[in-house]
Amino acid sequence: MKRILIIFVFFLSSCGYQPLYLNNNIGDLKFKEMELTGSKKINRRIISLMNIEIDKEKSRYDKINIKSSKQILETSRNSKGQPQSFKMILNVTFSIKNKDEIMKEQSVTKEFSYKNLDNKFDLNEREIEIENNLLNEIIDEFFIYLSI
Repeated sequence: MKRILIIFVFFLSSCGYQPLYLNNNIGDLKFKEMELTGSKKINRRIISLMNIEIDKEKSRYDKINIKSSKQILETSRNSKGQPQSFKMILNVTFSIKNKDEIMKEQSVTKEFSYKNLDNKFDLNEREIEIENNLLNEIIDEFFIYLSI
């Protein structure tokens, strides 16, 4: 068992393995201006989770555009015509501009299917949880895109 562990550590240390978020200079996202379109609630969550700031003097880029949308679709109904399951689709498009030239642009779409609940309060709480999880996945994917 010790030999396997030593060999494993040896291969990981010599192959140049490095954790994805180790050298994360992306955390300082400062822009001269920001344009938000779509869902205000989703845009506010993105800004707070990504620590996006407006700083006219210390910014690397001129402008960021964030366009977001959220859809909840009924995917099935029971014999009484009541919805049995839903699908939530979140779409966020990030566009970073510098001197009116698009430097980086990415559109990320995530979706999740879930069943209907009898208690509407629990269903609403479940939808908020799903939305937060999908937003975290979208932000992680965008950070990976920026680090490349």
